[in-house]
Amino acid sequence: MQDARERQKKSARLEDIAREAGVSISTVSRALNDSPAVKRRTKQQIWKIARAHDYDFRSTMPNGPIGADATIAVIVPTPQARETRVADPFFLELLAGIAEAARERNADLVISHLSPRSSEDIEYAMSTGRATGMIFIGQSSLHHAFNAFAERDNRFVVWGAEFADAAYCTIGSDNVAGGRRATSHLARLGRDRVLFLGDTEAPEAEQRHRGYRLALEEAGLAIDDQLTVPAHFDVHSAEAATRSAIDRGIEFDAVFAASDLIAIGAIRALISSGRDVPRDVSVVGYDNIPASRLVTPRLTTIDQDANLAGRMLVSKLIDTTGGRVASQRLETSLLIRDSCGG
Repeated sequence: MQDARERQKKSARLEDIAREAGVSISTVSRALNDSPAVKRRTKQQIWKIARAHDYDFRSTMPNGPIGADATIAVIVPTPQARETRVADPFFLELLAGIAEAARERNADLVISHLSPRSSEDIEYAMSTGRATGMIFIGQSSLHHAFNAFAERDNRFVVWGAEFADAAYCTIGSDNVAGGRRATSHLARLGRDRVLFLGDTEAPEAEQRHRGYRLALEEAGLAIDDQLTVPAHFDVHSAEAATRSAIDRGIEFDAVFAASDLIAIGAIRALISSGRDVPRDVSVVGYDNIPASRLVTPRLTTIDQDANLAGRMLVSKLIDTTGGRVASQRLETSLLIRDSCGG
């Protein structure tokens, strides 16, 4: 008797589920694919019947728990200048904003294991993934690949720097304005040897460096290439880079760091070398991560609203109705604390 029941379950067809649910076969098919065209209560009834018959429909569902109106996959391209990206405090704040917005829009959120390095990898992610849309955190070196893919599929948005020829939607802060604002403040304090710390191969850091150079020119200060020192987006890399600059005898009385983690690393190196912050060297960071308010001295920084950014990414993705979606820049502001001395 048990075997007969098992055979009956395994032989269930869409027609059987439709008959029991009192709906059409097409409605069953859409419901088993979690289509938003089917009312939630109807979908739940059909899922219940399908489960009772052991009908294998989960493989056709979007990633994540069934019942969401959409599923969003977050993907981090590699290689990244921010090497510890998932552990990066700014990334976590950005992810929190994405998660809150996704929940408000009844969307599930998946952090993908994929780390695309080429246009072929993007094609694979977009064609094989079951997500409604994808958020890429940073372009890495994939700008041209994103441009090419946007001509065929616009179910993605990117957090990061905006390029003039971008054919895809990006959300990010006005990095040039932020870098300019930070450096101008240091110049107003009378600092005339401002060290820039950051990896300018990363689009965001390159744009912040561009703002740094503009501010120096506006202040009538000489641009010295020795004062641009590469550093990855982590504390240890920045600490080593700053210590190296000190050991090489590079004179500087201020630091503009491309991120708060870099700034914190710089402060550690300065203090361990016997320099006082901010009396001897003023320091300004970028991101306004929670740790910037907890370090000693408290870090002056450029604020970009990561929570708002996450919400904007979700809105741009879900509200896309076809055609190109406009990119958007977040305003930045200077938060003056103890590390710059004024």
